[in-house]
Amino acid sequence: MQRGLMWFRRDLRLHDNRALAEAARACDEIYLVFCFDQEILDKLQDKEDRRVDFIHQSITEMQKSLSRNKAELIVKYGIAREKIPELARKLKVKSVFANHDFEPKALKRDAAVAKALQKDDIAFCSFKDHVVFEKDEVLTGSGGPYKVYTPYSRAWRKRLTVDDYEDLTIDIKADRFPALPKGIKSDDWSLKAMGFKETDLQWPGGTSEARKVLDEFLERIDEYKDKRDLPAVKGTSRLSVHLRFGTLSIRECVRAAIGNKSDGAQTWINELIWREFYNMILHHFPHTEDDAFNEEFNDLDWRESDSDFQAWCEGRTGYPIVDAGMRELNTTGYMHNRVRMIVASFLTKDLRIHWKYGERYFARKLLDFDLSQNLGGWQWAASTGTDAQPYFRIFNPVRQSERFDPDGEYIRRFVPELKDVKGKAIHAPWEKPSLFKEQTGDEIGDDYPEPIVDHSEARDAALKMFKDAKE
Repeated sequence: MQRGLMWFRRDLRLHDNRALAEAARACDEIYLVFCFDQEILDKLQDKEDRRVDFIHQSITEMQKSLSRNKAELIVKYGIAREKIPELARKLKVKSVFANHDFEPKALKRDAAVAKALQKDDIAFCSFKDHVVFEKDEVLTGSGGPYKVYTPYSRAWRKRLTVDDYEDLTIDIKADRFPALPKGIKSDDWSLKAMGFKETDLQWPGGTSEARKVLDEFLERIDEYKDKRDLPAVKGTSRLSVHLRFGTLSIRECVRAAIGNKSDGAQTWINELIWREFYNMILHHFPHTEDDAFNEEFNDLDWRESDSDFQAWCEGRTGYPIVDAGMRELNTTGYMHNRVRMIVASFLTKDLRIHWKYGERYFARKLLDFDLSQNLGGWQWAASTGTDAQPYFRIFNPVRQSERFDPDGEYIRRFVPELKDVKGKAIHAPWEKPSLFKEQTGDEIGDDYPEPIVDHSEARDAALKMFKDAKE
């Protein structure tokens, strides 16, 4: 009898899960495990971390679903590279099944687990699940990785077949998941036991919630192209966190949209391809975790300013659209994608602060933080990455605000000091100080700050910084 252990990581679902399907195909009996990894959790600065809460909710739902089918999920709390081999030995399994995790630290962890398992003649079997195409599956005609998105997306679409997004859901049968041997049980994995607290999570975890979000989005997907850049409306899919933690399968997303020929649906698929493009870039160019993809910009003369960086983090820059974005991030763990580009451009071009500072702050705060996407987005905004925005194209935060939040609804939602500012004055309230005082009763600089930088002057300084580096 073949017995295996399925190790869940960033694939927190029982349906359409490749590693689980492969385990079911190869084994008569399968044990299931998730490990809250202390090597990750102990490094988190915030003990009210929304991501931990999201994962906890998702694991709770998985466990309840399995329990209804008289099966059990083993939940461990500790160092995963130690806990998994130890559990595999005790359960006397022949193989450990998992889906690929592409991040550099995860690769080292998996290599350590595979080495430890090998000592007991246990195989470590890992599969593609997080993306449709990975690693070397989409290459240029010369056999190298793409460095520009558009030709990559064409090649991605050309390669795609129905087999690439097939449904891999298996039946959850009690006889497939045996009772745990005596002495094998879950650790105490309550948030309190792990040193964390419940949060004000606005995006609940779990597969059932992911399905609700997907179904709701599909009702308005045809409008996606026209509304996705407007932060005040519900225009995006809001599925990023579910794809990040795998409460929803990427294949299910492709199946849901591929037959829809509307501009909205096809634009959304393009965004899913961007996700795969950045995943591929991190695989082929792991140095981009710390250094610029475009090496000529590795020695840019970035500014050092703790006060300006802190003002940016807190949403106190004096530019309303920037401040609204940062406050949305700090209070919800989320930020609208268009606003992510605006605040990233402001930090790197207006304040000329190194993109790594912003990337790390997002890594700390974003509920949907994914290393490859975060790196790709930040290097794009900073003009240091692959297929990045040219350095001479610098977002004007006021123009961006006027274009994408014309009525100031998004700004007023997150910057209450400006709730009484009427009309277009909300985009640049310092330009009409008398009107601002008339409408709010305050002077600019009292409750709401004056701009910490002049955009026109900052733009000139940023252009010089890049030109000097190129020369």
